[in-house]
Amino acid sequence: MGDLVHRSLEKLYNDLKFEKQNSKKDVISFFNDLWSKEWTDEILIVKEELTSENYRLMGEKYISMYYDHYQPFNQMTVLGLETQDRMTLSDGNQYHVRIDKLACVGDTYYVCDYKTNSRMKDQEEADSDRQLAMYSIWVKDKFKDAKKVVLLWHMLAFDKEATSSRSEEELSKLHDEVVTQIKEIESCNDYPTNVTALCNYCVFKSICPSFKHEAEIEFKSAEEFTEDFGVKLVNEYSELDNLEKESKKRKEEIKSKLIEFAKQKEIDVVYGSNKKASVKPYDKVVYPEDKVDFIKLIKDKGLYDEISMISYPRLNSLILKKQIDQEVIDKT
Repeated sequence: MGDLVHRSLEKLYNDLKFEKQNSKKDVISFFNDLWSKEWTDEILIVKEELTSENYRLMGEKYISMYYDHYQPFNQMTVLGLETQDRMTLSDGNQYHVRIDKLACVGDTYYVCDYKTNSRMKDQEEADSDRQLAMYSIWVKDKFKDAKKVVLLWHMLAFDKEATSSRSEEELSKLHDEVVTQIKEIESCNDYPTNVTALCNYCVFKSICPSFKHEAEIEFKSAEEFTEDFGVKLVNEYSELDNLEKESKKRKEEIKSKLIEFAKQKEIDVVYGSNKKASVKPYDKVVYPEDKVDFIKLIKDKGLYDEISMISYPRLNSLILKKQIDQEVIDKT
């Protein structure tokens, strides 16, 4: 649906170059013609509660709202639609530049992107977006009069815009990060799987480590399935896991009864056949829910360094993602 909406808006602006302004009805008609030609029942819809008609009507709605918002489409001068160019990076690699709509108002240039997302892009997302920011480097290189480049997302589902812009320093840093990441990708030998809901629609399960075994046993007979060594191991592990959970639950129940028994008898040790259980009260420190002021007080008292500790899960994540100083990584 999103691609057909893009192409419909592209046609709208292409026709404007020849001083032909299509009516809203014309643009929606063009969209529906594309839909009729390109929709097939082989297209999978991830959200089971929606149908192809739901998406077609969404497309009509987005085009209609966009048309009403921007007609007569003279807010800026359109310089390019679905641009096809490549930007050479400092390491010789090339970055593909495909901008939905490139436009300008004087020396301010706009890199515009159409989004059919069902969730509005917030400012933090816009300010951290890599793709359009990289495009703005290309714009500044191609158009020497560009004093400012604005990244603009048309959030079609909400009839709103999200915008962002980057300083020269931020763009330089982003360029270097992209070059570094390309090197990491090119030198990578380990490709961990990333399982998501979309895996259900993937045609490469037979070679994916996360689904290869499932693909192997899918067409086995009932006898072959039960004899599969992997199936046996998982089933046994599952049984033991369930027993462990039941045992833990029962232990908690018995622990509560032991506490009540000890209280009634006014004792702190309960004896069994060959074991004994110690049941004694202890003091527990409860900290305030809002810890901001509490931590500030600890710092003011000079205690923070003495009692604080490293968050190893957080540190592990930063090291594995290489989002921390290299000197720290080298020590691990």
